[in-house]
Amino acid sequence: MSASVQESYDQLAIFATVARERSFTRAAAKLGLSQPALSRSMRQLEDRLGVRLLARTTRSVSPTEAGERLLEVIAPRFEEINHELAMLNQFRDRPAGKLRITAGEHAAITVLEPVLAKLMPDHPDLSIEIIVDYGLTDIVSEGYDAGVRMGEQVAKDMIAVPVGPQLRMAVVGSPSYFSRFPRPKSPHDLTQHNCITIRLPTYGGIFAWEFEKKGKELKVRVEGQLVFNNIALRLKAALDGLGLAYMPEDLVAEHVRAGRLVRVLADWCPPFPGYHLYYPSRRQTSVAFALLRDALRWSA
Repeated sequence: MSASVQESYDQLAIFATVARERSFTRAAAKLGLSQPALSRSMRQLEDRLGVRLLARTTRSVSPTEAGERLLEVIAPRFEEINHELAMLNQFRDRPAGKLRITAGEHAAITVLEPVLAKLMPDHPDLSIEIIVDYGLTDIVSEGYDAGVRMGEQVAKDMIAVPVGPQLRMAVVGSPSYFSRFPRPKSPHDLTQHNCITIRLPTYGGIFAWEFEKKGKELKVRVEGQLVFNNIALRLKAALDGLGLAYMPEDLVAEHVRAGRLVRVLADWCPPFPGYHLYYPSRRQTSVAFALLRDALRWSA
């Protein structure tokens, strides 16, 4: 590849990243380049093409009409090129390459991390990036190899592989909290309690606690003094007696056994299908991805 062709390829790749991220800062971090270098490349590309590709303000960057058209043309090509380069790993003796996975916090902690702890030491050429995200990420447009979400959240056009057992939620509070407030006897009683809530982008606001009993489903919009988007902080607040928390059962079981937390409304929290690894059906899988997928695959 000549220097001029290489430069054109690099500039187009930089443009595609900046246009998708809509930020020089995020694009620079993703590409491992400095912001001045990215700005310089964009000016050179626009000068060479004689058209403005990016509209820049002090707060945002967005593609112009010409930029949108160019992005529509080149983005699928770059995805194909990157995929084919990743596929070359199958000709190596050992799995290698970089994989990007998006997952919720609980799935990252309980499903991905234990498998990676066993897998990574034996595969030094393998690099895996885990992005914790509560939203329903479009893994194709965001450049992920796969995602981990609840089975019911996976789009129908994706291949979904179970990677964990059934899950169950638990409502818990500390003994000190229940020394001041009565234990709820039904989910409706939660509206009278100080609940430690969570804000999820998927739901566009405070997450309503979900319950089910004898086929009857119930969502309760709880309120409280504290709102977090983090598991560890919700658990710590519950242990400190600051309110009731709605947590995955496996994360609080030890505290319940030790008496640090008290569980209530257990009969309203039945098991439900667990996590699935999902990825595009049209994408062939590299040796590295197949290795991770098979290591994560759950069998009861």
